[in-house]
Amino acid sequence: MAEAQDVIDRPQENRTNPAGRHRRPGKLGTLLSKFAVVRDIAFVSFGKYGQYLITIVTLPLTARLLGAEGVGLLAIGMSAYFIGSLLVDLGITTFLAAMMNAQNVNQLRGNYLAVRGTILTTMAVALGISVAFDAHMHVHMIVLGLFAGGLSSSGEDWVLLGQGRFGIDVIYQSIGRIAYLGLLIVLLPRFPNASVAMSCLIISALIPVGLTWRRTLTDFGLPSRPKDIRAMLRLAGPVLSSRLLITSYGQGAATIYSGALSAASLGLYSASDRLIRALQSLLDAIGFGLLPRLARDQDESRFWRRSVEALCACVIVAFVAALVLWVIAPYIIPLIFGHEFDAAASIMRVQAFILPFTALTSFVTTAILPVRQDTKGVLIGAIIGFAFSIVAICVALMNRSVWSLVWGTFTCEVAVAAWYLLRLRILYSRELTRRKWADYVTGYLNLQGEHR
Repeated sequence: MAEAQDVIDRPQENRTNPAGRHRRPGKLGTLLSKFAVVRDIAFVSFGKYGQYLITIVTLPLTARLLGAEGVGLLAIGMSAYFIGSLLVDLGITTFLAAMMNAQNVNQLRGNYLAVRGTILTTMAVALGISVAFDAHMHVHMIVLGLFAGGLSSSGEDWVLLGQGRFGIDVIYQSIGRIAYLGLLIVLLPRFPNASVAMSCLIISALIPVGLTWRRTLTDFGLPSRPKDIRAMLRLAGPVLSSRLLITSYGQGAATIYSGALSAASLGLYSASDRLIRALQSLLDAIGFGLLPRLARDQDESRFWRRSVEALCACVIVAFVAALVLWVIAPYIIPLIFGHEFDAAASIMRVQAFILPFTALTSFVTTAILPVRQDTKGVLIGAIIGFAFSIVAICVALMNRSVWSLVWGTFTCEVAVAAWYLLRLRILYSRELTRRKWADYVTGYLNLQGEHR
């Protein structure tokens, strides 16, 4: 398709002059380039992670209607939402976006559709069984959250990410988030139940999923018939495993700890966690926004310099945000949730300082390692974090205290961030050594040619 070729190539336009040489950007070009980076980060922030901003708006409503126990049940469902999202998208959206081109886009779409459709159907069957047999409320919320997350990840926004078309994606995602807000305001006061809140999320997820599919069907036509799905599964294996392990001590912690802690305790934790994750989502968007640019520079010497500069900026912003949260925690918790959640303020003061570590981890795993195709490093980091979380879960089973979850999550994030710093050093040293040997061999061969 000529139109598909045009869509793929559009972000690459005007990168070289007619002579094929890269032009040195002037001051105006540099300013425009920096503005484009900020613009893309803002688009991703309000698009892919917009549910957090809607969550902040709806937090007072849900907290006062559901209470601590109801918020805890909703936290179980929302944490299962992230697990379900990972299970369906396999954790490889950024990898697929980085490798996508006009020749393979439809084949990637076809393979991805086959895998995601199978997993989502399985989740739907599990949800039906849960409803039919009146499962325990914790189990029901987990299955409902899994399906909601899986459905939200069945769209084609990864194609838009690969094209750098963040503006279109943000519009689609925003429409869905606004629909969720409207449904919640209308239905939750009449039916104050955590399941109703999750059902609103499921209904609203259909909108961006449908719109992204409509866009890609217009641009590229139907996906190709699935072929060589094993290659995609081999790519997804270590990535999905690592992301699931990461989720177990991060956004999916409430689901994992639901067997050790009461819904009321999880509600207090959720009051802090929702606000922390909302800020974290904005920091995550930096990596997604820079992914296309770093992917284009992956074979250039400036890649590592740009990556480190962006990483440092991201961590500094996260640290400032953590300090602000520490100061305002005793005031913002009662303001948003009510005095029933006052105990969550001390939890937030600890959780706030995971932001610099999660910002580092997120940037490395979304913007650097996907470009370098380093699935091994992601897997090792996840195993390290999961090992720490196992200890925290064992402690929680013994003392039934929410602080086991709080400090366990903090320790995991610190350990994982330390590993990724080490991993970046290893990758940089390896590539530097390879480049030196290549220069040495090239120089030696040139010298031999001169002697002849």
